[in-house]
Amino acid sequence: MVGVGTAENIVGIVGIITNIALFLSPIPTFITISKKKKAAGFKPDPYVATVLNCAMWVYYGLCPDGSLLVIIINTFGLGIELIYIGIFFLYSPWNRRRNILLALLIELVFMAALVALCRSFALVETLCIILNIVMYTSPLTIMGRVIQTKSVKYMPLYLSLAMFLNGITWAVYALLKFKPFVLVPNGLGALLGLVQLILYATYYKTTKLDEPENPMLNSPKLKAETLN
Repeated sequence: MVGVGTAENIVGIVGIITNIALFLSPIPTFITISKKKKAAGFKPDPYVATVLNCAMWVYYGLCPDGSLLVIIINTFGLGIELIYIGIFFLYSPWNRRRNILLALLIELVFMAALVALCRSFALVETLCIILNIVMYTSPLTIMGRVIQTKSVKYMPLYLSLAMFLNGITWAVYALLKFKPFVLVPNGLGALLGLVQLILYATYYKTTKLDEPENPMLNSPKLKAETLN
């Protein structure tokens, strides 16, 4: 019979793999954006949120009770997310570029203030939990568009699947020795990933992937959302 410690190590290794898969899962989306040379319809929100999340976990890893593995994984994630945002920036209109730059500037100021002023490991840990939740909830804007348009054209399937698998793996890891600070954000991430997969299955048949743009995007409200 496998002991709790062994099970924890096995699930931890699986969690590392799903973490890497989560970071790499949007690649098909960015290949599409690069080929079309436009990011219209896609949302940068999850990637901007993940930048701050990764930066926070790198800082957490650098703390006295941190982990080199946490630093390595999240440094890798930070680099990948910045590449994604760079592609968004390259193929977006100026108003969206402005919003991305503003969001990144706010994140930079936040991190600089945290490093300069915070000396509490418990606070850093709490902020990491909060930002994990923000990262997992950031696709809610995409989910809203899917329901409005009844189309999953702009919902990245692999990102939703990776989010679900990553969330459920780390939730199981947390349950083995009951670590609430790991369980709460990742349990929520698994739930939101599952909701996205259900939405994808629900609206996949009504999605016309070969259309240049979804007709519902012609409404003033959705046009404004696309440009932001």
